[in-house]
Amino acid sequence: MKNIFKIAVVGVALIASSYTANAQKMAHINLDSLITLMPESKTAQAAVQDYSKQLEQQITAMQTELQTKYQTYQTDSPNMAEVVKASKEKELNDLNQRITDFQQQAQADYQKKSAELSKPVYEKAKKAIDQVAKDNGYKFVLDTSTGLVLYSEPTDDIISLVIKKLGIVVPPAQTKPTITTTPAPKK
Repeated sequence: MKNIFKIAVVGVALIASSYTANAQKMAHINLDSLITLMPESKTAQAAVQDYSKQLEQQITAMQTELQTKYQTYQTDSPNMAEVVKASKEKELNDLNQRITDFQQQAQADYQKKSAELSKPVYEKAKKAIDQVAKDNGYKFVLDTSTGLVLYSEPTDDIISLVIKKLGIVVPPAQTKPTITTTPAPKK
């Protein structure tokens, strides 16, 4: 859904810029690179990983319980009455189904938690990008992390301005994030 929205925004921006008589000032930024540099992103990522570990521990405990009950069933089943055996088999199947249901719910909860914790980071980045764009007179800022920009002048990359606006201290080795782009096919 986000990618469709981004594609639509970039498409509208490109069409609008091609029909404009006046030259519009455009810039680009690799939003993914900016997000990874933000300290809030690291904090959110750590919280999501902790949540994931909690879910994995619960799944592991449930699977251990199932395995223990199954081993007991295999050991005791030759001496069980058919009605007891059927009851134990139903109990094992029910536990297995609960584990499957829990895994599916855990995956959905993990994605929800991840989105919930990353939303403020993206909002902060968006607010800083908006302010830098306004301060520097940019009419459009394109996100190069989506891969939709085929060509851009490096002088119009505003990531350093946004990093400065957010007050992020970048280690010397990461002064400029590497951006890989695919060259446009020659006609």
